[in-house]
Order: sequence, then C-alpha cells, then structure tokens
Amino acid sequence: MNDSIANDRGKLTLLSCKAGEPFFKRVVDALKKMGITPNTPVVEEVKFANGEIKTVLHDYVRGNDVYIIQTFDNPKEGNNLHDNIMALLTAVDAARHSDAESVTAVIPQFPYSKNEKTSRREGIGARLIAAMLEESGAKRVLTMDIHQRAIQGFFNQSIMDNLYASREFMKYIKNSNPDYENLVFVAHDMGAAEVARFYANKFNVGMAIVRAYTKSSEIDEKIEFQVVGDVTGKDIIMVKDMISTGTTILKAVDILLERGAKSIKVITSFPFFNKNADEKFDKYYKDGKIIEVIGTDAVFHGEEFCKKYEWYKELSVAPLFAEVIYNINHKLSISELLDNKKEFEKI
Repeated sequence: MNDSIANDRGKLTLLSCKAGEPFFKRVVDALKKMGITPNTPVVEEVKFANGEIKTVLHDYVRGNDVYIIQTFDNPKEGNNLHDNIMALLTAVDAARHSDAESVTAVIPQFPYSKNEKTSRREGIGARLIAAMLEESGAKRVLTMDIHQRAIQGFFNQSIMDNLYASREFMKYIKNSNPDYENLVFVAHDMGAAEVARFYANKFNVGMAIVRAYTKSSEIDEKIEFQVVGDVTGKDIIMVKDMISTGTTILKAVDILLERGAKSIKVITSFPFFNKNADEKFDKYYKDGKIIEVIGTDAVFHGEEFCKKYEWYKELSVAPLFAEVIYNINHKLSISELLDNKKEFEKI
C-alpha cells in the first residue's frame, strides 16, 4: 500500500496513552509494513500527587486525523483501570482542543462492558463510558469483541466499530488442528453458546455447552453442571471472551475431563489473568488438564510472560486495527474487515 491517496480527513496521526504503548507500537509497525509511516507526536501523561491525571501533547495535531490508542488493563503498567480511563479521556480532549480534524479512540478493551444493563438500583457503567467518550470529543471508537452488542446503541453522536479477533483465532486453529473430525468447540456457559456455534459452523464440527444450574433440596442448595453435547474422546477448544480469575472456565475444564474429553485448549480475546489466575492455569497445564491457552495482545503480557508460561500463546490483533485505521483515514470500506463471517473465507 502507499499513502498517495488524497483525502480531507487530515494527516494520519497516532498517539498513545501510557498503558497503550505496547499495542500502539505494534499498530505503528503494522502500518509501516503496509508502506505507511504515521505521524506520532510526543505525548506526556502527567499524574499529580492526589491521583489526578492529564495528558499533554507536545507537538501540533491541528487538522490531523488522530487515533489515540489505549488499553485499560495492562499487567506491565502501574496505573489502574480508572487511571487509564481518565488518561484516555484527557488525551482525546487534548487532541480536540488542539484542533484535530477528527479524533478516534482505539480501545481493544471496552471498559465496563459487562455492566450494560440495570438490575434493581444500579447504574449502567458501559453507557457512562460511551457518554464520556463522546463528551471528551471522540468522533469514532474502535473496539474489539464487545461483550454485548447493545453497547453500540449507547453512542448518540459517535460511531462505534466492533472488530473481531476470530480471524486470528481461525488462522491459528487451521494451522494447529489438522484433524477437524475430532474437534469440538465448547461454550463454558450459555452466554458463550453463540460464539462456540459460530466456530463450529465455520469448521463444520460439533459443539457443546457446559451448563450450570442450581439443585435444591430440603437440606441444602448446590450448583451442578451438565454437558450438552458429545465430548467423549474429543479435542476440545473452549471459547471465552475474557478470562479474569479463571475460576469459571477451570471448573468447566474439570467437568469436561470428567466427561471423557481427550484434550482441552482455550481461546480468549482478553486474557486478563487477574489475581493469581496465571498460576492456576500453570498448575492445570502441569497436571495435564489443559494443553494451551491462546489469547490476543489486546491484553499485553509481553515476551517474558510467554517464556515463563509455555502453555500461553499470544496472537496479535494489531495488524487488523492498523488496516481498519488505514481504510478509515483513506475513506475506504471497512465492512469486510468488521465481518468475521466473510473473513473466514479468506483464511
């Protein structure tokens, strides 16, 4: 690709908040491989003694098409989730006040995505994040594997585009699982059934669901599990959008092994591994219960983590974001890049 296409969106400019720097560097590298060298102004993230955060742009961006990259849960960076949210908002606002032609928030992780509806007396966190992004000046938001599609409806003025990590997962599965006949995709709960069905249909293999339900008696109440589908002697790939503490999915692993599963892999878009989840997975790997966990660099763990835990494989979605950013800047279609069904046919 070349950068000779004239457009009125302004010069392609990429900025990064502190927590988003690893992903930012990969997106820039991907653009350079496409023949594009974006403008990358110097950005300073300032944190005051009382915890307040502001972002300062040390180069002009007037008239530019600006993309600000941030990841909210970065295990290798010290700020917490709310620090990183505020850093993004102040960066977007700084670009707006610097008279950027357009500002896009590039956030592979959408914060508060599980809090997309209200129950009893509680707020809707995902709606508040959408409102703050719009108020700060983001005309567009690029995210990935949004937990609930309804979140797109929380944006009134801004455009929200949802990318899919499935393209990278499907490439990896095709290369590492030649024996499709023995492959079964498993949803760890009913909420993941649609995604498991998508993969099963694309590879023309079986699917199963691990269903938890409450069994009550006069004495007590306990949680029991039911496996819907045939997993006996099968090579299992469990699908989960995000892994936090790992408790739920590892319980599902135990149930599948009890039902006779031959081997188990896990694919996840957001491998947060909160608390001591990495140690739990390491034990399961050493005990022979799982053989691999495949995650994306939307949650960046780094080379040392991958070396320490040989069961973890990191796939990069930065090239996908780079391609979408290029197409938006050059006013080209992004429809096929956002359609994981069409992408399968190209793999």
